[in-house]
Formats: sequence, structure tokens, C-alpha cells
Amino acid sequence: MTTTAADLIKKYNVPAPRYTSYPTVPLWADDLTESTWIKLVKNAYHDFGDTEGITLYIHLPYCESLCTYCGCNKRITKNHAVETPYIESIIKEWSAYLKLLDAKPKLAGIHLGGGTPTFFSPASLRELLSFILDRAVVMEHAEFSFEGHPNNTTREHLQTLFDLGFRRVSYGIQDFNLEVQKAIHRIQPFERVKEATEVAREIGYESVNFDLIYGLPHQTMDTIKDTFEKVSLLQPDRIAYYSYAHLPSAFPAQKSFEAFLPKESEKRSLYEKGKEILKSMGYLEVGMDHFALPKDPLYIAKEEKTLHRNFMGYTTSPSKILIGLGNSSISDIYYAYAQNIKTIEAYKEQIENGHFAINRGHVLTDADIKARNLILQLICNQQASWEIDFFEDIEIANFNRLLIFEEEGLIAFDKNGIQILDAGMPFIRNVCMVFDKRMQQKEEKQFQFSNAI
Repeated sequence: MTTTAADLIKKYNVPAPRYTSYPTVPLWADDLTESTWIKLVKNAYHDFGDTEGITLYIHLPYCESLCTYCGCNKRITKNHAVETPYIESIIKEWSAYLKLLDAKPKLAGIHLGGGTPTFFSPASLRELLSFILDRAVVMEHAEFSFEGHPNNTTREHLQTLFDLGFRRVSYGIQDFNLEVQKAIHRIQPFERVKEATEVAREIGYESVNFDLIYGLPHQTMDTIKDTFEKVSLLQPDRIAYYSYAHLPSAFPAQKSFEAFLPKESEKRSLYEKGKEILKSMGYLEVGMDHFALPKDPLYIAKEEKTLHRNFMGYTTSPSKILIGLGNSSISDIYYAYAQNIKTIEAYKEQIENGHFAINRGHVLTDADIKARNLILQLICNQQASWEIDFFEDIEIANFNRLLIFEEEGLIAFDKNGIQILDAGMPFIRNVCMVFDKRMQQKEEKQFQFSNAI
């Protein structure tokens, strides 16, 4: 019997990581001490800092209102007096990192995420960023970007950040349909998005990104088509088309609309329709969930096989050192991962007491690094070369999984490496799971436990 695309979608419709890291956060060993972190940060900067620089992710957690679909770490408040003490904590945290380095750090990039970074006033953002930039050397091709809410990203925000070196802005659109917007409590008229986009381009921003989500309440084929028609009028340089993650136990506000969510088969159809429309609009697939115009540096990096992936998603920066500042932010220094304490108060207390605010972490083993390199190659380049001893180490069950993927026309592989075929792109995460030994070990332990009781 011939296996159809619908059969494959049904077969491989299982939870799978996005692999912004390996091991993924839930599978970290939590074996990182503060003294080990300090040592490894120094080692990483010695090994990579001079040539590749450091990328900073700065988490700015405040929002004035709750978007009920959101799974990010945020704090809802209209009290803008919180800005100054929070920025003071980030400055102290970065100052602690500066003491570990033997020279002015080279900056390969800065990304402001949230929360809503534009909750903070232009003056507050200037204070924070000026402190960082005055104590660093900005690399020639550094990329500075931020996430902006169309409703509160003002011309002054855009101009201030542009003057500080920012050239890319990402707007969280999600959907243009009013019924959908009301359900997720994020009402932003098309005209407001249009104004925010045009002002950014007028000032000189070189790249505008739209974040869209499929699987939201009340979405239909007609609403998706209408959303993309409006998007086509603005022609953002990049589009991220994410799957809505329904986790009401972790984010109770999501319960308010769960009766109106599209069924799983309908959700997949929304993705396929959106992808079809994007291609007709001239966008090309960069990788999981990401599309770009042919002239965009992200797509060029994919074509030149220099694309990279980290906790912020796909990036053109080759830096192996990503330092996260602020509560809940995650750092990746190649040799280890670390996540800061999630609550703002506990984060600020740790920083005030002279400690790094690390809540959990993972020191990578040699096996972890091998697996990570293979998975990242697949996700970024659709192909990967094997380590010389790959076939000696692979378990027979995983080898058989590869054979099945090959028979289904999703991959091709030989003694030298593996390639994800175009038909396999929707299932790239399923393929990566073959190489996820940490996940397999966890599943094996759970199976053994269930059989023991």
C-alpha cells in the first residue's frame, strides 16, 4: 500500500522538540555549580570570544496586558516604576560577567526579548544599552534586534534603538482576524501594524520580521487567507509561522478559549495552507517555522550553509557564546547551558547578593556535543556528515528508524552522512529524535519503571 502525505502526517504527529538546544531543557542533568559556570565562561571566551564574539540575549519581562495564548515568562503590570530597578539588576549581572573576561568583550549581537521590550521607555533602553556598548567592542557584522509590540513601539523607540545600532525588529502579529485577536486578548488593527512597519523602514531598519501563529482559537482557512493577504501588503523580510502550544495547566489563561481551538487535522491544514500562500508570495523556507525573502541574510546564510541555531531560533551569527541576562534567560556557552531564576524578585535578590542568578544548568559531555552538532547541521542545512564511528555507536532500533524514513522518501543516507529530502522537511524534528539519546534514555527509564510496578 502506498504511503500518502496524510498518512505520514498522522503517523508522525507526536510531540517533538524544536531543538534550540541539545539536550533540550527538560533533559538537562542539573549538574552545574556557580564555580563551574565561572570556569566554563572563562574557557569559552578564551576559545571563541576573540574570533566569534559574544551574543547577548536580554530578557525584559514586563507587559501591560496579558495575551492569553502566550507561554513566555512575563509579568503583567502598568506600573512603569519597575523599569529602573530591573535595569539596574541587569547592569549588575553584566558587570559580573565583565569581571570574568580579561579584555573588553567583542559583541556579535544583542537581542531584546520578553515580555515586551517596548514596555520599557526609550530612555530606559538607552541607559541599559549604552552601559553595555560603552564597555564592549562591537564586531563589524554584529546583528542587533528586538521584539516589538506594534501597539506600543513608538517612533522614539525605533529611533533610539536605531541610533544604538539596531537594524532588525520583529513584530508579534499572530493573526489579523478580530475574533481571533479578541479571544487571545491581543487586539492590534492592521493600520497600527502598517504604521509600525513603515516607520521602521523609514528610519532605516534593514529587516522587519512578523511572528504569526497557526492553531489559535477561531482560526479557519478563510481567516488564514485574510491574514496573509494583509501580510502581503507589508512584505516583511522574514516570517516566523509558529504552531500554537496549548498548555493550560502551565498557563491557565489558555483555558478561556480551548473550546474554540481547531482540531489537530484542521491545525495541520492551516499550516499547509499558510506555507502554500507564503511560497506564492515569494517567501522561501529557511527551516522549521521560518521563511524569508530570497534577499534576506537569513536565507542567504542557509544557501551558503552558514546558518546557526540557538535559543533565539535561527540566526546568521556564528557565535558559540550566548549570554542570557535577566530573569529566566538562558545562556549557551558551547560547553554548558544555564538558565536564570524565573521569578523577578529572586533573580534581583541573587544579583544584589553578588551571585550569578543561575537556577539550573547542564554541562555537556562529549557525547552531547557530538549529538548537538549532528542535530544542528540537520536543522540548519538539511544534511549532516557522520562522525567516523557513527555506525559503530548507533543502536539497531535507531538504524531501523533511519531505514524506514528512507523507504518513505523523507531522507537519504550513506556511509558519509544524511540528507533531509524536501518531502522530509515537515518531519525534520522526527528525524532528529533518532539522534536524541537523552530522550531515548528517559523513555527507557520510564518504560522500565512502569513495568516494575
